[in-house]
Amino acid sequence: MVVLHYTAMVSARAAQDWLCDPVAKVSAHYLIDPTGAVVQMVDEAHRAWHAGAGCWGRVSDVNSHSIGIELANPGNEPFTAPLMDSLELLLAEIIDRRSIRPERVIGHSCMAPGRKIDPGPRFDWQRLARRGLAVWPNASGGSSVPCGPSSPEEGPQGTEEGQFAVLARRAGFTAPVDPLTLLSAVRLRFRPWGAGPLCGADLAAIADIATRFPVDGAQATA
Repeated sequence: MVVLHYTAMVSARAAQDWLCDPVAKVSAHYLIDPTGAVVQMVDEAHRAWHAGAGCWGRVSDVNSHSIGIELANPGNEPFTAPLMDSLELLLAEIIDRRSIRPERVIGHSCMAPGRKIDPGPRFDWQRLARRGLAVWPNASGGSSVPCGPSSPEEGPQGTEEGQFAVLARRAGFTAPVDPLTLLSAVRLRFRPWGAGPLCGADLAAIADIATRFPVDGAQATA
């Protein structure tokens, strides 16, 4: 899989220095700066320390099963056009070479909900999805998906909260978090403008993703 991050630092140079500092104990395979320049920090054959604790689908050791890409951005600004252009080219090459499915291109926030929020609400996931480099829900959505039973932690399956948890799990969100944290993570990825309690639009979005792009071939069951 591929995990996208933002650096949340004052400059790309500062981020590169930090990623190269043994004291930091963090690294990534690639760093893309606002001009679109791509720096390979770690060989893809080696494990980079970019993901930390979390999981996606059946993968609980994300560092050992992913390519990490750091995007130079403070976290609250739009991503530059040159950066996005370079990201598209890099992703397309990695995905083709490694036969990675689009649902396995994720944000740090997807596999570590509640702990991480990058690449954040300003990141254009829809742009990547239009090029087959990530996933995005259809505008029409669709929430009439058989869910199967939920676990006690997810809530009764007959409730919207329980249905949402089961569908989110099928879509890859398998980290053990509370319902509000899960909702925030799914919204950050698919509906960053969403607010308030769980609504029909949230269910429609995650149902569409769970139906078209189930992670690890998972069924919508606990």
